[in-house]
Amino acid sequence: MASNRFELILRWENAEPAHLPLLRQLAPDAIVSSKDVTGFKTLRPDSLGPVITDGLWPGIRRPASRAAREAEVASASAEPWVDSNGYLVAFHRALNPGHPVTLAYRADEKAGVKPDVEIPNATVELALVEASVAGGNFVLDLPVRYREQLLSNEPKAVGAWKNLAQTAAWLKANSSLFGHPALKSITALVEPGMQTREIANLLHRRGASPFLSNAADPLSSTHSSSAIVAAGLKQVPSDCYSLAEAGSILVIDQPPSVQATPLRQEADRKFFSHGKGTIVAYNRRIIDPSEFAMDVIDLITHKRRATRLWNAQSTIPLATSGERPGEALLHVINYGSGAREEIQAHIQGHFAKATLLCPDRPELNLKTARRGPSTEVFLPNLQRMATVRFSN
Repeated sequence: MASNRFELILRWENAEPAHLPLLRQLAPDAIVSSKDVTGFKTLRPDSLGPVITDGLWPGIRRPASRAAREAEVASASAEPWVDSNGYLVAFHRALNPGHPVTLAYRADEKAGVKPDVEIPNATVELALVEASVAGGNFVLDLPVRYREQLLSNEPKAVGAWKNLAQTAAWLKANSSLFGHPALKSITALVEPGMQTREIANLLHRRGASPFLSNAADPLSSTHSSSAIVAAGLKQVPSDCYSLAEAGSILVIDQPPSVQATPLRQEADRKFFSHGKGTIVAYNRRIIDPSEFAMDVIDLITHKRRATRLWNAQSTIPLATSGERPGEALLHVINYGSGAREEIQAHIQGHFAKATLLCPDRPELNLKTARRGPSTEVFLPNLQRMATVRFSN
């Protein structure tokens, strides 16, 4: 279930009366500060309750040299690496259903940021977007240079601050769009620990839009997924084999615990027939979750993916159920600069209508086209994020 609760929390240590005009522009619901701030609810740093502090600061991880950066952008085959954290919300929601998830990593070395690296100001907005879209929250933390530039009225910093305020207000007004369950094209089982967390991370990063489920919870016999990913678990639950028998592809990294008919063997994995479905068993624990994620997408084939994007290497999609029966939502987050061309997007299912929703423009009706089992739309001029509501 989606959570409609949205609270904008800003970390602004030692707030002074002179800072109030800036803070009112953002209009936070609460401020984490060691001083009282007149007119705002003030939180002590230790009053947030359980929070997730080990995320990576989001954005594009670029090569050190200018030449390398230009090659990365210009090359047809180069792929920028994206640091993202939306999967953390889904991971912790799966393990602790019914509990809010708040990300509170800092713009410093603990978030993988070197002290001599200037963090783009717009990534603060990005951190809020990715947490909110996943159904969680982010405690806004400003990099040191950003805050210094903002207090000195530097134009680019002021512009980024206004964009942040606009996006925060839009996220709050549209919070009912976010936090819905992902479409169950790929279900990945998770448990506490880094093994399944990294698999969930790379499935998300690779655009597989996984539905995450607690491995300790039984999967219903009616659970419908093209693939059940049960790799990285201490033990594969027995109901996974039942779903494979019913027709799903079960992906594991240990020998099957049921009788299954061998089909073929590859260098790193074996294929088995089991009832109407298939078991793919890797010979060893997954050591490259990125390649593994691509393997899973290949196994279900592109036609059965929950969503797929073209011409959008710095974006991550998430396809979820909608607010009402028969609807679906496609969220696209752009971790790089604004898109220069239209982005082609598919979502699983057939829909007659599609509405584009963005913080930076009015609603726009998009033309839909049926493409096999999916519906196709084109997203124009994607900046930070877009949500497409599909209906009939």
